[in-house]
Amino acid sequence: MLDALTIAVSVAALALAAWCGLAAFRDQPTKDWHFIGMAVVTLLALVQLVIGVVQLARGEKADEGATIFIAYLVGAFAAVPAAGFLSLAERTRWGSATVAAGAVVLAVLEVRLHDIWGG
Repeated sequence: MLDALTIAVSVAALALAAWCGLAAFRDQPTKDWHFIGMAVVTLLALVQLVIGVVQLARGEKADEGATIFIAYLVGAFAAVPAAGFLSLAERTRWGSATVAAGAVVLAVLEVRLHDIWGG
């Protein structure tokens, strides 16, 4: 995996978590700007998913196995969009808190992906 991309996804996810956490603290639901931030983070996770699959297809190997690596890649890609959809159903401060939690989950998954790949 590309270390720079893993760091970029992690930093973007933590920035989104802080931003949505601040909105939850201020008793605000997710707004359009939050969804733009979620889209950026999701796009980075999608790029990472594609690069990971391409690296596996070229014959590179994850230390802990391709199946677990793919599962973590898909989970990392789905974490923020899932939280975003949940925040649409909960139009209170808890929607923002849900997105913040999903972004923290993504950052943790990035650390685990780095370990699985062999970092």
